[in-house]
Amino acid sequence: MPISIVVGGQFGSEGKGKVVLEKVRQHQKSAKIVVRVGGTNSGHTAYDRQGRRWALRQMPAGCLDRDVTVVFPPGSYIDPQILLTEIEELRFPKDRIFISRYARIITDEAKAWERAGNLCDSIGSTGSGVGGAVMASVARGSKNFKLAALEAQDWEPLSRFLSDTTDLLTKRLRSDARVIIEGSQGFGLSLLDGGYWPKATSRSTTAAAALAEAGMSPMDVDEVILVLRTFPIRVAGHSGPLRDETSWEKVAKIAGRTDDISEYSTATKRLRRVGRFDADLVRRAISANNPTQIVLNHLDYIDDRNMHSEPQSIGQKFVNDIERKIGRSINYVGFSGKDLTPHNNHRVTHA
Repeated sequence: MPISIVVGGQFGSEGKGKVVLEKVRQHQKSAKIVVRVGGTNSGHTAYDRQGRRWALRQMPAGCLDRDVTVVFPPGSYIDPQILLTEIEELRFPKDRIFISRYARIITDEAKAWERAGNLCDSIGSTGSGVGGAVMASVARGSKNFKLAALEAQDWEPLSRFLSDTTDLLTKRLRSDARVIIEGSQGFGLSLLDGGYWPKATSRSTTAAAALAEAGMSPMDVDEVILVLRTFPIRVAGHSGPLRDETSWEKVAKIAGRTDDISEYSTATKRLRRVGRFDADLVRRAISANNPTQIVLNHLDYIDDRNMHSEPQSIGQKFVNDIERKIGRSINYVGFSGKDLTPHNNHRVTHA
């Protein structure tokens, strides 16, 4: 089977983890591999079959059923402490985890470098050290850059997981496995083309970039899933422009809810900023990713789930308006962290 890539179309926290897990569950009868690119500067959230909510920073959300192979390719950035802790908490089989020898290690020095550079305040960085690890890698041992670049093969506690992951993935593809690449963050944070530099992350966050980080060929991709949310978020602080920024209280009023729906970042636990749907940003994300499917999450911030089947419901009108503005159909909608519902009975073909 070929490759599926799941990426975000806004500023992250669109619900990619849930979508990857759903994609894994659709392929119950075939071997499944989840590839986690990026690093620990974002959290991926999903619910296991017992209803427990997991917010993971290193392991992919697509692994929660423990029936997949997990791969960290050359383009991943690993915090060994976080990774090993999550493996133990998940009780994930260690013999099903494979790490490229060339994956980068996030060191304590990289984290300290970000904090000392005031990135946490100036751009809303999570201070996780991914940017420092990227810089060290690009510096290539330059004598005038103090951070050392370490690869997974340099870190003894990870030695049992080391593998030629590109060779592994290629062989598994040829043996009819489905490979799902779990992208991180969102298009608006993309270093090269998101449009918000320097208020951006340290990597490109498009499907093409995720594929390159995975070390795989574009000839093997048959599915790109772009994940959106009704009200995009950005992390707290001076994290960059957010068109039509609003408040969680106003979002709750729109949804007719009296509970506190405020969201907090997985990595920093700080209150997220929230804005209204930005069609211009999403159109650019569509151009850069050319998705085969689009998912819209958090429709519960617009309408009650039970009303969505009604043609003239607020939720239906909202989705139809978005479709008109972005020039593409929404294939799935989500009302919670656990569900995905086909929109307007779109016929979506799954491999």
